[in-house]
Amino acid sequence: MSALLSVSDLSISFGNSPPVVKDVNFSVNRGETLALVGESGSGKTISCRALLRILPKAARLRSGTMLFKHKAQLLDLAQIGARDLRKIRGSRIAMVFQEPMRSLSPLHRIGNQVSEVLALHENMSEARAKFQVLDTFERVGFPDPERTYRSYPFELSGGMRQRAMIAMAMVAKPDLLIADEPTTALDVTTQAQVLGLMKDLQRETGMGMILVTHDLGVVANMAEQVVVMHKGRVKEAGPAASILQAPAHPYTKQLFDAAPKIPAPVPQTDEKPSQDFILEMREVNKTFSLRSGKAWGYSSQIIACQGINLCLPRGKTLAIVGESGSGKTTAAHIALGSQIPDPGSKILFSPASGASPISVHDMDPAARRNFQRQAQMVFQDPYSSLSPRMRIADTLVEPLEIHNIGTKAERRDKARAMLELVGLPQDMLLRFPHAFSGGQRQRLSIARALMLDPKLIICDEPTSALDVSVQDQILCLLEDIRDQKQLSYLFISHDLAVVARIADEVAVMRRGLVIEQAPPDVLFHNPIHPYTKALIAAQPTPDMSQPIDLGMVSQGAGDPQNWPEEFRFADIAPELITVSSSTSSSIHKVRCHA
Repeated sequence: MSALLSVSDLSISFGNSPPVVKDVNFSVNRGETLALVGESGSGKTISCRALLRILPKAARLRSGTMLFKHKAQLLDLAQIGARDLRKIRGSRIAMVFQEPMRSLSPLHRIGNQVSEVLALHENMSEARAKFQVLDTFERVGFPDPERTYRSYPFELSGGMRQRAMIAMAMVAKPDLLIADEPTTALDVTTQAQVLGLMKDLQRETGMGMILVTHDLGVVANMAEQVVVMHKGRVKEAGPAASILQAPAHPYTKQLFDAAPKIPAPVPQTDEKPSQDFILEMREVNKTFSLRSGKAWGYSSQIIACQGINLCLPRGKTLAIVGESGSGKTTAAHIALGSQIPDPGSKILFSPASGASPISVHDMDPAARRNFQRQAQMVFQDPYSSLSPRMRIADTLVEPLEIHNIGTKAERRDKARAMLELVGLPQDMLLRFPHAFSGGQRQRLSIARALMLDPKLIICDEPTSALDVSVQDQILCLLEDIRDQKQLSYLFISHDLAVVARIADEVAVMRRGLVIEQAPPDVLFHNPIHPYTKALIAAQPTPDMSQPIDLGMVSQGAGDPQNWPEEFRFADIAPELITVSSSTSSSIHKVRCHA
């Protein structure tokens, strides 16, 4: 039986430059998943875009055949005309892109955008297309398909937008689905549900799938075949079981070594917990008013944070984990003073050991200016946080100029020193952000946050969109800088393996509440709350014998009424109580009925 897709000797270049993809070979059978694995710049995405001929204008197909089996005949996608290709693209071969917000039109409703596929390729009437789209929305897990049909992209969460992209790709029942990093920026629970959904749809329709990813845990849960790419070349290829169990190429082994893992528990010490807190959050609440879409409608109240009590010891890392919408980023912004909490909330900052705490939200302008020098933030997306119109030198010295620190020469010297600290050469000062990779841009964001010599840094998902190898470098950098400069980190993440590596204390949030809190060794190896168990169960591991437990994920991440009775709550949440304190340094708290 011939393969559904067979790619041979594919080479792609930009202009007259040497090929960025050279002599790539792979094939996909019907009902099979092929994983293209590698870090950014390895040629995975551009190889997949070549199949649909949606390459940048400067890109050229130097050589290769891309044979696709369509209605018992083989078509070379590299040679067929544009009209024939349009009949295949979107209907027989569909693609799920990495960033749905960039792929969905912000001006059109979700239902209209998905229906367009059926109108163009199936010539369906509007009523019949809507019926099929609503059925697809229900299958991809939308709780209210009619509401989703009428919604605009900005009204959906990241996970819901990704489900809409999957629905758009699946609605015409394609023979081949190309999924380009479909879960990279999603929460682990949402990622687990999306992966399970894609696998179910594949079993129902028998389609082939190409999964582009750098996450070996995702590969272990999804793929039958694996192709490992690096710098445009195939380094290793074969059955997923063989490669995951015994990788042969040094680059594949490097990917395994760089992948974050939840470590084995270590014996607890009798060290007394520190009472020297640089940041304290006491009874922090935050409520947003959501205006009605109608002039005569009533506004609704959204509780983003409720009764948060957290303390960050000086020189330590406190991690807040949870899915999108849990309130963790709102809590971080309140701690930084950029959002005002509800009355009665207290956020205290102690600039030095033994100093009197300062109320972050009761400062005069001079005190606030001084606080802003001592508390900085590293954002999730380094490209959007760095001005594309400013050279790196200007970006780095800007905080010093705002606070009127040093002479022009001293500011430039400080910028060079910060670049050296984050592992970048000084000749990069005159470049613009677009000239850097994602990992380099994140290093630049860290360098900018360090320009004012802060004592507290809030890291908001700083590694979520990075390759595992780059992620490992950034985590090593953050650890080294913390130890070298005695910094304190408030670390926001949804990746438990990352948190297990860097954190001294972990608080798990859901729907504005801290539902469990403990040191990582205690929390990850003895979780009590069903939601914490779901987060851990949803963490993919590069081991095919340990698939994601979708049953535990769906129970813990679903309706609280499905939790065991001691964890359920309706209007009033149970208290966060201490359930164990076997040593003085490992206090374990969980929100449940005593």
